[in-house]
Amino acid sequence: MNRIYQIFLVCLIFQLPVAAQQLPLFTQYRQNIGIINPAGIGSDFMVFEQQTTFGASVRRQWVGFANPPTTQLIQGAYIYDGDGVSLLSGGYLINDQTGPTGFTGLYGRFATIFSNDIYDHGISVGFNAGLVQYRVDITDIDFLEANDILITEDQNRLFPDVGFGAFAYKRFSGGMLDDSQLYGGVSIPQLIGLNLEFKDSNGAFFTRRVQHFYGIVGLVKYLGDDKFIEPSVWARYTLQSEVNVDINIRYKMATNFWLGAGGSTAGAAHIEAGILVGESPGSDNTFTIGYGFDYFFTSFGPEAGTSHEFNLFYSF
Repeated sequence: MNRIYQIFLVCLIFQLPVAAQQLPLFTQYRQNIGIINPAGIGSDFMVFEQQTTFGASVRRQWVGFANPPTTQLIQGAYIYDGDGVSLLSGGYLINDQTGPTGFTGLYGRFATIFSNDIYDHGISVGFNAGLVQYRVDITDIDFLEANDILITEDQNRLFPDVGFGAFAYKRFSGGMLDDSQLYGGVSIPQLIGLNLEFKDSNGAFFTRRVQHFYGIVGLVKYLGDDKFIEPSVWARYTLQSEVNVDINIRYKMATNFWLGAGGSTAGAAHIEAGILVGESPGSDNTFTIGYGFDYFFTSFGPEAGTSHEFNLFYSF
C-alpha cells in the first residue's frame, strides 16, 4: 500500500491501472486527522479542549532511494461550539512529489458536529473540496528505448477534488471504559477517481488515480496528572489492492512529553516522540513538536531506507 511510483514508468508505456497507494502517508496520523478524514476531530480538541489549531508537517519517505516521496503540508482548523449543532471549518495546502510525478492541492474543509456537549461526545459529518495540480516532469524519466514515448514537454493538469468522511467520539465515566475516550471514523479523502491524460503534439500517455478508503479507531485512557495512553489503528484500502493496517500506541507523560511505537502490515516499524510547550494544556495556548521515524523490514527491507516526519502545531 505504500506509494510505489517506481512502477509509474510501466504505466506510461503499457497504460496499466495503478492499484498502489497514491495519497501521502503519515506516521503521526493522529496529528493529521483532518487530512485523512474531513470530519475528523483533532486530538488537541478531544484531549485539551482547544478549538483552534494551525500546523505544518514535512515527511521524507524511503530516504535510501533517489528522489523519494516527499510531502509538505500546512493546515488549520476551527471548531465553533453551537447549540446542539456545532461547525468545523478549516483548510490545508499540500504538496507531494515522488520522482517525476507530483501534485499540489489547496483544500477547504467543512463539517457539522451533532452534539449537545461537544467536549463530551459528538458525531461529525464533513467533506473537503479543492483544486489539485497533477504534474509529470518528463526530463526525470529514463525510458528503455529513446522513442518509447515521444512527449518532450513537462506536463501538468488541474482537476477538482472532493472527499467525504464521518467521525464520532465519546468520553466515558464508569464501567470498563471509565475515564476513557473512544473515537473512530471512516472516509474517502479522494472521492473523484481520475483518468488523467497527458499529451502534446508528439504523443499521449495516461495514468489513473483511484479512490482510497480509510478507517481509523482509537482509545485515549486518561491516567491522571495530565497523563494518558492512546492505542490506535489506521486501515487503508484501494480497489484491487490488499488492506494495509497501521497499529500504534503512544504514552503521554505528566511532563508534557510523549513516546510512541507501532508497526504496519506493509512490514514497517514506527517510533515517534513529541513535546508540548505552553501553559497548562487544556486552558491556554500550546505549541506541539513531533517527530516520527519508520523502518521497513519487508523483502526489499533496508534498501527501502527510512522515513522521517516532523510536525509543528500551535493550538489555543
